Amino acid sequence: MHKPGRVVSILLGISMISLLGFRTASAQAAVPVSKENVTKAMRAASEFYRNKLALHGGYVYYYSLDLKERWGEGKASPDQIWVQPPGTPTVGMAFLSAYEATGDQFYLDAATDAALALVYGQLKSGGWTNSVDFNPRSKLTAEYRNGKGRGKNNSTLDDGISQSAIRLIIHVDQAHKFQHKQIHESAQVALNALLAAQFPVGAFPQVWTGPVPQIPAKPASFPQYDWRTEGRVKNYWDCYTLNDGLAGYVCTTLLDAYEIYKDERLKQAVLKLGDFLILSQLPEPQPAWAQQYNYDMQPIWARRFEPPAITGGETQDVIATLMRIYRFSGEKKYLEPIPRALAWLKRSQLPDGQLARYYELQTNRPLYMNRSGKKYSLTYDDSDLPRHYGWKITSEVKELEREFKAVSAGRELKTEPTPKQLLIRVKAILDDLDDQARWISVSTGERLVGQPKFPVNTRYIASDRFSSNLETLSQYLQQQK
Repeated sequence: MHKPGRVVSILLGISMISLLGFRTASAQAAVPVSKENVTKAMRAASEFYRNKLALHGGYVYYYSLDLKERWGEGKASPDQIWVQPPGTPTVGMAFLSAYEATGDQFYLDAATDAALALVYGQLKSGGWTNSVDFNPRSKLTAEYRNGKGRGKNNSTLDDGISQSAIRLIIHVDQAHKFQHKQIHESAQVALNALLAAQFPVGAFPQVWTGPVPQIPAKPASFPQYDWRTEGRVKNYWDCYTLNDGLAGYVCTTLLDAYEIYKDERLKQAVLKLGDFLILSQLPEPQPAWAQQYNYDMQPIWARRFEPPAITGGETQDVIATLMRIYRFSGEKKYLEPIPRALAWLKRSQLPDGQLARYYELQTNRPLYMNRSGKKYSLTYDDSDLPRHYGWKITSEVKELEREFKAVSAGRELKTEPTPKQLLIRVKAILDDLDDQARWISVSTGERLVGQPKFPVNTRYIASDRFSSNLETLSQYLQQQK
């Protein structure tokens, strides 16, 4: 990191002509790509985002252009920010990348504000739920460590919620050289809670309120009962979970934390997670993974539209995670399950090249749901699927095979864009910045994360776009060094 230099904030009320130096309100001319123009664009866009959109340092997913409406998963209250990506942690990490690329204290201050917003909403159980409400009288609060909330104490790993919060806080802690008392304490509480939430077998639950039960390890197996109607677990979130990329999110968090704190417990937690992934692979004819398991290591129901099944998405996430754990540990046992799983993915692709979210246990038939009112029924027919859920996913088999060959040969796969590719992206980002320093998104009628469909041509501001663009511009500056 560069030594931070204190830079006086430029108020958004100043003319955007002088602020950007290359754009006028009346003309949207192409912007030349240069270090100076990139730096100015980053600062202008970040000034707008922090000064106009931040609430106590935190953010939601989407904003209307007049800033009167805010959305997370659904409409956000006036006092609410979102933890779940692409909310506050996503924006905060982008600010950190900008700080590392520029050394500008403004970005560290913005990232610190975001981290402190998360510290406010940290639960007594050590993690986070999907949002934080700063109104102590609101019904949307949870049981915060600071005593200013009420409600549930359910720390969750669903959708990367606690993981993303932890990652931002530990990286901000590192940026402050562990001298920011509130942030450092929050980081330690969160990591201790995460370690306590790991089962002896190495798995994690979707939700925890305290240490998990000590249950003996068992290898994965198929249920010996009618999985369609039996074996439902009411509190499935207390069981072994892989749903929504949990393994990858947790692995990233633990690896980052180990790199920062060099705590041997974190290293062992990574290895235990890898051991669980090996053990939870189902046997032939489906050597892959399920979304969640009971304590006998059998696939179980979750929500009423999430049946016990082999899942394409979780299988891809587990394969990628096992390769990361191998790179970290050098232990070849973490590669051993992968060839069988890749072969299963290849033979399970749908005619259009996609993967089904669910495959029926043992038969491997793609499994879907029909919906009538609140009632769901299992089907093999994909012609009338409920629209609130992703029943098919993109196959990443070729990419995973390529990475596996590289890992097995001891080679690193180049994942960074070439200078030419990065230049093209940067030019588009600069050209898309409007005269108010905003990147405006336009709905094409697609279903956005956590939202019903916005009407076609709805114009809005999106945290994921801001964060992605800021990360790309930061990457460009780093490359120029």
